[in-house]
Parts: sequence; C-alpha cells; structure tokens
Amino acid sequence: MGTPDEIFGSLVFNDGVMRKRLPRETYEAMHRMVNTGRPLPEEVAGVIANAMKDWAIQKGCTHFTHWFQPLTGVTAEKHEAFLNPVKGGSAIMEFGAKELVRGEPDASSFPSGGLRATFEARGYTGWDPTSYAFIKDDTLCIPSVFCSYAGDALDKKTPLLRSMDALNRQALRILRLFSNRDAQRVFPTTGAEQEFFLIDKKVFDRRRDLQSTGRTLFGAPPSKGQQLDDHYFGSIKPRVSCFTRDLNEELWKLGIPCKTEHNETAPAQHELAPVFENSNIATDHNQLIMAMLQNTALKHDMVCLLHEKPFYGINGSGKHNNWGLSTDTGVNLLEPGDTPAGDAQFLLFLCAILRAVDLHQDLLRVSVAGAGNDHRLGAHEAPPAIVSIYLGDELAAVLDALEHHNTYVKETNATMSVGVHTLPRIPRDSSDRNRTSPFAFSGNKFEFRSLGSSMSTAAPNTVINTIVADTLSDFADKLEAADDFQLACQQLIVECIVQHKRIIFNGNSYSEEWIQEASRRGLKNDKATPDCLHALIEEENISLFERHKVMSESELRSRYEIHADNYCKVIAIEGHVMLEMVLRDIVPAVIRQQAMLCDNIRQKQTVLKNSPPEAMTLEQSEAHLCQLYAGMAQLEDTLSQAEKLTDTLGKAKTYAALVLPAMQALRDAADSLEKLTSRDLWPLPGYTDILSSI
Repeated sequence: MGTPDEIFGSLVFNDGVMRKRLPRETYEAMHRMVNTGRPLPEEVAGVIANAMKDWAIQKGCTHFTHWFQPLTGVTAEKHEAFLNPVKGGSAIMEFGAKELVRGEPDASSFPSGGLRATFEARGYTGWDPTSYAFIKDDTLCIPSVFCSYAGDALDKKTPLLRSMDALNRQALRILRLFSNRDAQRVFPTTGAEQEFFLIDKKVFDRRRDLQSTGRTLFGAPPSKGQQLDDHYFGSIKPRVSCFTRDLNEELWKLGIPCKTEHNETAPAQHELAPVFENSNIATDHNQLIMAMLQNTALKHDMVCLLHEKPFYGINGSGKHNNWGLSTDTGVNLLEPGDTPAGDAQFLLFLCAILRAVDLHQDLLRVSVAGAGNDHRLGAHEAPPAIVSIYLGDELAAVLDALEHHNTYVKETNATMSVGVHTLPRIPRDSSDRNRTSPFAFSGNKFEFRSLGSSMSTAAPNTVINTIVADTLSDFADKLEAADDFQLACQQLIVECIVQHKRIIFNGNSYSEEWIQEASRRGLKNDKATPDCLHALIEEENISLFERHKVMSESELRSRYEIHADNYCKVIAIEGHVMLEMVLRDIVPAVIRQQAMLCDNIRQKQTVLKNSPPEAMTLEQSEAHLCQLYAGMAQLEDTLSQAEKLTDTLGKAKTYAALVLPAMQALRDAADSLEKLTSRDLWPLPGYTDILSSI
C-alpha cells in the first residue's frame, strides 16, 4: 500500500489518466461534450474506448460492465469479457465505441411500475461520461443510465441528470441578471454522511430476522443501551480500526474522498463522510460506499447493517444529504459572505429555496419515504416527518429586518470565551447547528437530514434540484420583465419572505409544541409512507416534473407503483418472518423452559406446603405465551386481509394500519417472554450480545 495521495484514484479512468492516454483533440472533444451535452462522434468514442480498454487490461481487468442504478435502490451490472474469438482458434481483446456507449441487459426482472410489459425484455444502458469509469473486482465499470426500449427512465440516475440540467438552465438565467458572464455552468453539490452499524457475523448468523429483513423483529431492551452516550465520538475499537483502514484504502483507490469517520450515538453505530462533489458523482460514490461497507465488513467477520432502524429503542441510522450550489468558476452560490443582508444574489437564491421547500413539502417527504425510514423519522434520533427549514438566528434576523423594512445590524461579538484564560477566544459561526431540523442551513449549504441510511441519494436530490429550478424559473421570468431590476429583486425577496416564512423554524423539532405549531401553520405531517405516496401523481407535481423535462407522467406513475409495492413487500416479508421465528424458535424455547419449571414445581411440592417461587414465573410465562398465540392469530389474519387486496395504495394503507400494529403486539409478547426465559434456552442473541459483539 502506498500513501493515501499515491493510491487515490488509482482505479479510476479520471481526468489525469485521460490527459495522458488520449490524443489532445480527443481529450478536448470529450471535455466539450461533457460541458455542452452534445453527442460524441463515434470515431471519438472509439478512441476513448480503446484507451480505456488498454488501461483496464494493464490493471488486470478481463471484463467490462455497464454499472447502473435500477429502481431497486441498489446497483446492477452485467459482465462482458474483452476476449473475442477469431478464426484459427485464437482470440483478441476488443472494446469499441459500440460497447462503451451502449449495453443491452435483460430488463424483464427489474421493477418498472407498469412502464413496460413483463414479456418485453429489452432495456438499454447508456454511458454517462460525466462520471468516471472505474475498476471493481478486476472489472471495468462504466457508469450508465438505464432506459426502456421506448426511452423511459428505468433508473435513478437519468432523472437526476435531467434535474441537474434543469437547475443549471434556471440558475444561469439568474446569474446573467446579476451580470455574471463568466459562469458557464451551475451544478448542485452533495456530501452524504453515511451512518451504519457493525456487528459480529456469528451473532448475525443466528438472527433469522436480521438475515431476511435487515432489522431485529424481536428483542427485549438491554439494561445498558445508549443512555450514557459513552459510544459517541469515543475511541474507535481496534477491530473497527482495522476495518476502516481497509475500507478507506478501497474507497480511495476508487477516487472516493472519504475524510471523516467516528463512532455514532448508539452502541456499534458508526459514521463516515466524504468531501463534497458534483451530485451525480456523489450519488455514484455513495452507492459504492454502501457496497464497500458491506463487502469489507465481511472480510473482517463482521456484518454492516444499513437498515434505518435495525434495533428497536436504539437510535437508527440516517444519511445526511448536504446540498449546495456552485458554479464552474468555483463560486458557492449559498455562501453568505460577511454581509448577507447586502448580498442580493445570495438572498435571492436563499429565498428560492425557502419557496421551493414550502411549496413542495410533499415531494421532499415522499423522496425519503420507505418502510424502514418510517421507523426512524420522528423517533428522537431523526427529524420528524414535518418538513421545515432551520436558518439560524442571524439569517432569520436578516429576513425579519427585510420583511419589516428595517436595517439589519450584525452582532459585533463574533468570538466566544470558554472561561480558560490560557486559551484564545474562539471565532463563533453565524449560526448554531440544529440536529432536529429536516432541512437545515449549515453555513454555505443545506443539510437534508431525513434520508434513511440505505437509500440512494438520487431521488431526494432530483426533487431538490427540480423544485429549486422551478422557483428560479419563476423568479427569472419576473425579473427579466422588470424595468428596474434592483427594485424588482428587492420586492421579490420581501414578497417571498412574507409568503413562505411559515417554513422557517429554528427551535426543537422534536417537541410536541412544534407539532402543534406546525399544524397551526398548515405544514404537512405525513407520518407513514402510504400517507405521502400520492404526491408522486398529483397533477401539479406531474406538471412540475414535465415542465422541466425531468420525468414524464408515466415515469412518475411507475415510481408511485414501485414505491407502494415495495412498501407492501417489505412489511409482508417481515410479518411472515416473525411468524416463522415464533413457531420454530421462540415457542419451542418457552415450552422447554416451562417443562423444566413444571418438573421443579412438582419436586418441590412434595416437601413444601406453599407454592414454590417457580410457580409465579410459570404463570407469567403462560400468560405471555397465550398473548403470543393470540398475536400470531391476529398477524396471520391481518396479513391475509392485506394480501387479498388488489389496489396497491389500499394494500399499503392496510399494511400500515393493521399489519404493523399486529406485528408490534406479537413482538411485545415475545420480548416479555425473553425476559422470563433462561439465556441458555432463548434461541436468539439478545441486544446486549449483538451490540457488544465487536
């Protein structure tokens, strides 16, 4: 292993490699195509393909694949060998423009939500030249989009790229109004902070629920969980350090700039965070991060859990999506500078985001919806389902002054004393951080904290890009038609503050008071996935995505169907796994303990006048066992009711309203029995065993 800077990007066909290996005219043509979006001539693509093949073979590759992101939420790949037989029984290594630009995987088994019939198998992958090719497992991976024979997007990358184009178009209109002629492109940036759990593989192998669903469906709370917060930012255990050392090396080889890692709040929970990148590349990198987390953990006899709520009563895992806006000249459009009150351009972009989030709370909520994340949102380790924006005291004061036509006076005390005379005064940021807010301004970007840990960042960023582009488009229409740009800009900012300030909340989003206040403000509170799915097929939202050419009505309806169907399938699997575990694992263990108790009671009753103490335990055990059987019957009944329904949304609502409560009742009975049953007999590793297994 070399030093980090030596190995960084060593498995990536990046700009430096292209500069060395491509003829100058080809290299420049490639850059023009990426910057302008114009098609690449076939002869130029052929030169790039040949250089890419030679580089990959020198790195030990024998195969290539179009690496894409179907609507399953994970990545997919179909490997093809470079080897091509020729006459005479020999073979040559070939890879040309055709293989680089387009692939044709069988699309029949990928979810399409009605975009195509099952018997129509043809699907196409297309090279995405804006994201560098890389090598994984001795295979050249070509980041690609995935579409149907009719051209419909069957993946998460295509809408993201379209939304980035829409945002670029509208943001440039605003910049031109501020006489900015230098910037030729505006692009969103993303930094996704990834949370996860690490547990020993031996305990994982004994938990049927973890294997099948990613979360524990049973488990009594441990005596010591996270009450003392002693795991948070604590020293990283040696076994985990070995894991992260190997993980970082693999990620750095792939050009993924992971920089920060630490213990999270819950026992066995950890977090890593990369440096900000172009949103498309960041989305690709986050998919690779999740895969590498799981693969590297297995090499260390551990399992990485990415489920949003793997342990009931223990903090779940999220993925904080830090979203920014930059120009190709290196300007951060969300950087307030020293005088945000006097920076009209910054305030206009800020107000565009305020308006976009307020008008499209429903789309932001549905972009992070899912059966796993529903367990986490609002559970006092994650923001609530209510969407709001945190700006901090200074920016809130700036907007308040503008609204009331007052002059904002910046606080002069920019430092704080920590009460130790030998330490220097520490510069203070303009705002504190708010970990309870779903959409928080954090200095020069917004942190969308509602994403679940297993989710792709593509869908939330597609939504953010599109809704901000739509508001910028409205702003540009008004300002381009104005006779006095400065006056019109000032009026537009004030008007936006007045109309959309209800979305700003700088307090504790966990509090019951905020839930009541949000209701008074008219903010949405869709707690469960079935409550918010309709947003994908609302007429105004269909019009929004079609207006900016991000998604068609059919593409939105397909995602609605896939989302609802996936929700139903996840809960159905969990319900059936619970029933299986109760019958095959828990009931036999409880009966064995009861038999032992009966034997003890019979033996003691021959010499004791009163009932022995075991009788009380037996009585409690029998009562909970009866509850367990009643819970099984109830769960079987509700599962049957849900599975008979044909309407997808109606089925999803039934799973939420009937099946989930039945699952909880069954769990409560089983967890009560766990507390009464000997550890030697209980068939499942308990929470203490799991969380302290590393």
